[in-house]
Amino acid sequence: MVSIQSGASIAKGLFVEMGPAGVTALRVFFSAIILVIIANPIRHKKTFKHILTDCKQLGLIAAYGLSLGLMNLFFYFSLERIPLGLAVTLEFAGPLAVSILYSRKWIDILWVILAALGIGILFFHSGEMKIDLIGMLLALVAAFFWALYIIFGKKATRNDHGSLIVASLGMCFAAMVALPSGLFINTAQVINPNYWLAGLGVAILSSAVPYSLELKAMKSIPEKTFGILMSFEPVVATTVGFIFLKESLDLTQIGAMSLVIIACVGSSYES
Repeated sequence: MVSIQSGASIAKGLFVEMGPAGVTALRVFFSAIILVIIANPIRHKKTFKHILTDCKQLGLIAAYGLSLGLMNLFFYFSLERIPLGLAVTLEFAGPLAVSILYSRKWIDILWVILAALGIGILFFHSGEMKIDLIGMLLALVAAFFWALYIIFGKKATRNDHGSLIVASLGMCFAAMVALPSGLFINTAQVINPNYWLAGLGVAILSSAVPYSLELKAMKSIPEKTFGILMSFEPVVATTVGFIFLKESLDLTQIGAMSLVIIACVGSSYES
């Protein structure tokens, strides 16, 4: 979580020169290269060939990857307008919705109410910073694509192909969305080699390191514990945003964010 949010804070610092679309393009492009290298297509040639010739499986991975690309794109567009902690909090509406969608427990109504109340407060209380409504809506669009990313990701990894191989191919499809968008909106920056190192750094912090650590963590701890720990990502994002970007939220916004976190923790615990 610290790695992901540190990468996001660096990315936000690059928006002035590169634009959110330009940063997204380079981040996803380099992430795809890194993950493909780690997945090692030469060593796992049969698995890659089997996936690429299976139309149904490839379609699921394409949907998973395109959702990932759009999620990153809209998240960075929202991050251009609103604080990091707030953007991450709103984006968590996506996985929370998926968790509740697949649940059949009445107590989930409580988590829906808490999350809706927290998001409602954030929208109707702009605070002293006058939080941008368009930025918050963009974060919710990113949340929608995060939900699709989870749904298609679960379906794509049902077959015994290895999550890292699926993730590497998914990131390639994500690049098919992010790279053309970046080339269209921020052409000069994306093709300028002077920005490639910065894009690579964001890719390593936001994708390569977190993917590796998450896969290792999920093998070592129960899924429920993993979900509960991940629910505190808005806190990490707010802290990183405060330290590196000098962003702060007022008490009402922190209270609203806490409601969303409680909803995420409760949903993960009950799942």
